[in-house]
Amino acid sequence: MDDILQSEESQRFFSLISMLQRSAMMHLGMLPDEEGMIHFNQAEAKAAIDLLDTLQTRTDGNLEDVEANILKGLISELKMHFVRAPERQKEIEEEMKRQEELKETFTSPDTAPSDTLIDDEEE
Repeated sequence: MDDILQSEESQRFFSLISMLQRSAMMHLGMLPDEEGMIHFNQAEAKAAIDLLDTLQTRTDGNLEDVEANILKGLISELKMHFVRAPERQKEIEEEMKRQEELKETFTSPDTAPSDTLIDDEEE
């Protein structure tokens, strides 16, 4: 197990895998981009996952068992996140809307939505 990714060839291969994984994760809204923004682009995420699938197929029998298991697990996890992406996107968009409304309350209190806690007219 200590020999995992010890060869330069194995390290380069998994650097490529890591780039595709990060791309998929970024387009699934799991990682922010370099500007800190969250993106959802399922077509791009699918393309990255499909490339990983292709690499897995094309390298079948040429990887060490540990390497093959790492690749298989990584692809399975990304596919699971891909299926859940629309739900995650909806949750993040709702949270962003809520935060924008909260920000509006403090930046423009006269026009922002607010709740009445004590109605002076009732007293």
